[in-house]
Amino acid sequence: MNIATPPEKLKPEDFESDQELRWCPGCGDYAIIKSVRKALADIGTPKEKTVFVSGIGCAARFPYYISTYGFHTIHGRSPAIATGVKLTNPELDVWVVGGDGDMLSIGGNHLLHALRRNVDLNILLFNNEIYGLTKGQYSPTSRVGTRSPSTPLGSVDTPVSAARYALGAGARFVARGIDTQQKVLPETLKRAHAHKGASFVEIFQNCIVYNDGVFDHFTAKPVAADMQIFVEHGKPLKFGKDGTRGLRLKPGALEMEMVTIGENGVTEADILVHDERNLTLANWLAAMEAPFPVAIGVIYCSPAPQSFDAAVHAQTAAVREKTPKGDLKALLRRGHTWQVGA
Repeated sequence: MNIATPPEKLKPEDFESDQELRWCPGCGDYAIIKSVRKALADIGTPKEKTVFVSGIGCAARFPYYISTYGFHTIHGRSPAIATGVKLTNPELDVWVVGGDGDMLSIGGNHLLHALRRNVDLNILLFNNEIYGLTKGQYSPTSRVGTRSPSTPLGSVDTPVSAARYALGAGARFVARGIDTQQKVLPETLKRAHAHKGASFVEIFQNCIVYNDGVFDHFTAKPVAADMQIFVEHGKPLKFGKDGTRGLRLKPGALEMEMVTIGENGVTEADILVHDERNLTLANWLAAMEAPFPVAIGVIYCSPAPQSFDAAVHAQTAAVREKTPKGDLKALLRRGHTWQVGA
């Protein structure tokens, strides 16, 4: 009797390729790839059924550094290429990796359609608010006043919010993470993978060379507890070192405000409870910026009945079932024909 040997449990190091990591020393991408490998090992999908697709930029080196299948494509087009991969072989786990410039500038159109179509892709956007590979030009997420080789006097561009863009494009799963949060980020990535349809994760990533410390106002240790709020479905939206600060609906207005439990008659019952299926709440959370804390975790998750790729294959199967087997020769000989001669 043949007894199948269960596959060995994958470990993070199983996803290390033979390529040397060639990011700048101290780059946030080192922390992100560690979290990705941890998540992949926990997910357990065989390496031969996992694909990483990237565009152009520092983040786009991921396919070389992950021991799976991979495709390093062209600038901004990774969501389109990944869509083709998923449609061709829906059994594959397809991950898309790109930076804020790659995905929100030249690639903004492709990202929008991958999200609105709800293709079953895991899309990771590394946001460092700068173009790193091409030496520090301002990007679509750079803040007003950003000084760079292309804006030496300071950018006057209004920046785009990656998470709000994804929500506006119709994404059914939107989350945020921070490069150095090694306990939180892998769990967020696993949630993204479990979602059937397009999942979008914005990862705040520090560029130590061209935009160092741009996120210190909410990631630095002295302020992190007061300037970050980790959102979990069904749990109160509380934050702060002692967990007494929170978000509530402002009395008489459709907007949120920050309050402190125990002050001015505020109790824990006044604090909003996170509902990741609530699109209005998701937009409020994604839009928060100082003095409000930055929302981290799964901001929105509302699965559609079917992903785009599943719908395409179901439609094709239904047509094939009703259509008799074709005759290629008859098809070629039908209708107008031309004879090419000397």
